[in-house]
Amino acid sequence: MANMQAPAQIPLLYRDLVLREDEASDGESDSRILKTDRRSGMPRMMYGTAWKMEQTADLVYKAIKAGFRALDTAAQPKHYNEAGVGEGVRRAIREGIARRQDLWIQSKFTSASGQRGQAPYDPTSPLKTQVETSILGSLVCFRVEEDREPYLDSLVLHAPYKDDASNAQVWSCFEEFVPDKIRYLGISNLLGDSGVLETLLQQSRVKPAIIQNRFHAPTKYEVELRERWCTDDQGAIIFQSFWTLSANPDMLASTAVEEVAQGARVTKTAAFYCLVMGLGKICVLNGTTRERHMREDLEGWELVSTWADGEGKAAWERSLRAFKSIIGQAD
Repeated sequence: MANMQAPAQIPLLYRDLVLREDEASDGESDSRILKTDRRSGMPRMMYGTAWKMEQTADLVYKAIKAGFRALDTAAQPKHYNEAGVGEGVRRAIREGIARRQDLWIQSKFTSASGQRGQAPYDPTSPLKTQVETSILGSLVCFRVEEDREPYLDSLVLHAPYKDDASNAQVWSCFEEFVPDKIRYLGISNLLGDSGVLETLLQQSRVKPAIIQNRFHAPTKYEVELRERWCTDDQGAIIFQSFWTLSANPDMLASTAVEEVAQGARVTKTAAFYCLVMGLGKICVLNGTTRERHMREDLEGWELVSTWADGEGKAAWERSLRAFKSIIGQAD
């Protein structure tokens, strides 16, 4: 994989996304896991594990074998099999395909209202207990090496509560696990204005480092939100896009996608994912269940990255400008 080369040799689009180290994480850690034992950046493509249920372990193993080094899951049994993700990771590590420190593993805490009777905690218990039980359960799922304590690279609040007090209480509980058990925190499904995010940024000790939202026309591709919070001069927030392909099938026929696909000799799907990554600090979730597509998407990402930095630079820049125009993002 290209990310094993010296940084100067890695094409820009293929480099990991770097997150800021919060002041809250700068102190000495009592954990047996040192910072140097953990992946330093977030890969720009993450394997999404929703809705795979009994196939989860096998698909996660295949995804890692194909080259995925980032995984997204949640402690939400109605949509995710978190234990299955851990099983797939353990198998890959056992077979020497990857080490834990090569991987970026992300889970989510989901409120009782989003569980529909299948919560991994007692929904009648105090909110702090719900959060702690959920996180501890996630950590058990990712005890993947006998001689190392489990940890999560990132934990995301699956959806904000309607009231600031609940959001503050949940976030405060999250912070208790940082940095030893959880490295970074994020929030998903932000709707409307960014009031929730602003409050967390102003009042929390550990600032949100991730926003995970849909990438589709009804939200205007989150251009306003991304331009406000997810650019290089606006802190360390990374935007993770989901429903990226499933909500935008018509974009595969766009001139921008076709030019990149033809120029780099990759599939239209790979070209599309790369154009989304090219919009800025974006990590794309990819939930394909087909091994061939896993390989095509990962190989295509590397091929486009090399092409865009070399012989295809002018065509890439032209296509990216056209793609930005399609979604209403300024160049």
